[in-house]
Amino acid sequence: MTWIFLHGLGQAPSAWQPVLRRLEPELTVHCPSLSELAAGDPRYPALLSALETALDSIPGPLHLCGLSLGGVLAMDYALRHPERVASLVLCGTPLTMPRNLLRLQDFLFRLMPERAFAGSGFSREAMRQLAGSMAELDLRPRLPELGCPVLVLCGSKDRANRKAARELAEQLPQARLHWIAGAGHEANLDSPEVMAELLRSFYQSLS
Repeated sequence: MTWIFLHGLGQAPSAWQPVLRRLEPELTVHCPSLSELAAGDPRYPALLSALETALDSIPGPLHLCGLSLGGVLAMDYALRHPERVASLVLCGTPLTMPRNLLRLQDFLFRLMPERAFAGSGFSREAMRQLAGSMAELDLRPRLPELGCPVLVLCGSKDRANRKAARELAEQLPQARLHWIAGAGHEANLDSPEVMAELLRSFYQSLS
């Protein structure tokens, strides 16, 4: 079995290290770089396709864990390749992309200097293209197709994704929902100890 950790937009693969170093060292772990996968085309469909190609070469079954955009990609991949996915962990993961939020985000991106995007691996224009390409994304109608065990995590201060977390838990009878007290959207950085313990407990329950 292989564990795949997908970071959020604006993060790098290293954002998972505070969590991973608290998990079992013998786990076979891969942390793909979303900016590298999106190097040829930053739009969401191309990014998902590049992720599919990357994961095709990794022995399954796969345990997918994603934060934010990483969670969206993990869920989308599981819907397309259910036979490859053993479990899903979705942290701070939206189900739709509100147009008002996307417009505000795009406005802010245009105001930010290029250097502000350096840590993400994406240029400002690539970030705008990726965000804009997700405007029509809505995974809610396909939720009943998810049959694998699911752990839904959300920081108690992540207001933007509380509703989606509740909806995931309500729509997926096999899902478990945990709120991470005091954590914001980037729970892997805000509360790595708590997140690692929740992951450990979840994965042990699957064995």
